[in-house]
Amino acid sequence: MATNATLRPGAIALVTGASSGIGKAITEGLLDRQVRVICAARRRKALEEVFGDRGEQVLLHSLDVTDADAVTALGTALPEPWRDIDILVANAGSDVGGRKRFDEGSIEHWVQTIETNVTGVFRVCHAIIPGMIARRRGHVVTLGSTAGLDTYPGGAAYATSKHAIHGFSDLLRHDYKREPLRITEIMPGMVRTGFATARHQGDEAKGQQFYDDWPATMQPEDIAAAALFALEQPDHVNVAAILVTPTGDK
Repeated sequence: MATNATLRPGAIALVTGASSGIGKAITEGLLDRQVRVICAARRRKALEEVFGDRGEQVLLHSLDVTDADAVTALGTALPEPWRDIDILVANAGSDVGGRKRFDEGSIEHWVQTIETNVTGVFRVCHAIIPGMIARRRGHVVTLGSTAGLDTYPGGAAYATSKHAIHGFSDLLRHDYKREPLRITEIMPGMVRTGFATARHQGDEAKGQQFYDDWPATMQPEDIAAAALFALEQPDHVNVAAILVTPTGDK
């Protein structure tokens, strides 16, 4: 009989960037499946507003994935009952200052995006994967993008970062091919989240207009459904990657 050692009632998941968008939707899907979730994000207040009423099924954890010390300390900073993480969803991301020609953008913004989207994922995976290997079970879900397969004008840092995540996800499957670890990359196309507003330093009107100008978009729940599909497969099945685009998009 096929089994799933990771997605089960009482399992523990860590979701970065859990306070909004895709991370929030994936977290809600995990909670619906009776998984206990460490909801991690930079803004604790945002976490409290979204998941503060979920009781003992959630652990709210303030975490900036670019803070090397904070990520390294995850193993001891988490309460002991929450340390045996079965599922890692490396979702936290940034595109602050993006959609500008390379020389017209801020180098500080470009570097911030790389540190969040690439170095942050490296750090979190490096902190969590050893425990998965020791326990002989684990599923890592990385959030890539269609930008990791094709570039576009103004995507200097973001597209570069998602190309890196695409390669990193493949590399993890090679590194752990003889371990009982599953590695899945989810590559969404255009999704309506708070990402565009954050890119414009909180200007909601500009963020909304960005999505309205696209012929077709998706919702965070669409991407969460793809991630949960991969997580729900039996232990002997690894969904390596899922590319999700809006109907009508290329």
